[in-house]
Amino acid sequence: MTSRPLPPARFIQLFLASHAVALIAFFLWPAQWAWIAGGLLSLHALVAAAGLWPTCALLGPNITHLPKEAAARGEIAITIDDGPDPHVTPEVLRILREHGARATFFCIGERAHAHADLCREIIAAGHAVESHGQRHRTLTALCGPRGWQREIVDAQHTLKMVTGRAPTFFRPIAGLRNPFLEPLLQRLGLRLVSWTRRGYDTRAVEPARVYEKLTRNLTGGEILLLHDGNAARSANGIPIILDVLPRLLDELARRSLKTVTLREACTPV
Repeated sequence: MTSRPLPPARFIQLFLASHAVALIAFFLWPAQWAWIAGGLLSLHALVAAAGLWPTCALLGPNITHLPKEAAARGEIAITIDDGPDPHVTPEVLRILREHGARATFFCIGERAHAHADLCREIIAAGHAVESHGQRHRTLTALCGPRGWQREIVDAQHTLKMVTGRAPTFFRPIAGLRNPFLEPLLQRLGLRLVSWTRRGYDTRAVEPARVYEKLTRNLTGGEILLLHDGNAARSANGIPIILDVLPRLLDELARRSLKTVTLREACTPV
């Protein structure tokens, strides 16, 4: 990890330059203030929309698929958010072990600190632990540079202390972000990851629907999103991931698709 400052993302540079141009235009043509203000408001709306669109790359690089080489090998990345959970995560690890599968766990720093042994068990089983932030606060996407700094740097320290490895990937809450995030990720050497498809298993209560969303027309190179923390429960009280994951892994085997961690798929050989 480097502390050397890097220039802001190109979109931020253009965003700031547009404000400078608008200011000059206002002094040159003050009678056109309504058009100038309207242009700036439209620009801000575009920025807000980009931050609310998890798979958008307008605010900076965003991994939504595995590299084409991984896709050609029939590799799939299963990513699991919001843990570790002392009740759900051990069962997830058992299912993965029984199927010989690997996954990437985007862990919350505070939960990792509270359940350090469980995080170390994830690593020992051959999976990867990456960063989902330190506190998982809903309004993180509204943070300025200092707020993002606290959330991400604290998580880097916590997860490295717990697992012995600093994360190389970061996923914000629900994929939401703003223009202040990417410069910090660049400085810390982190890569933003969203997903190809998700099952909405934090609120869906029908495992069959979650399974359908994850497997319909599934091909190599996709990044799937599930949750061990904050998992919704089905009608019989079982966390959705525990119902869906075994069936998902069986389906991947039938399609000759192989599970890998993000590090395995996205790190150059």
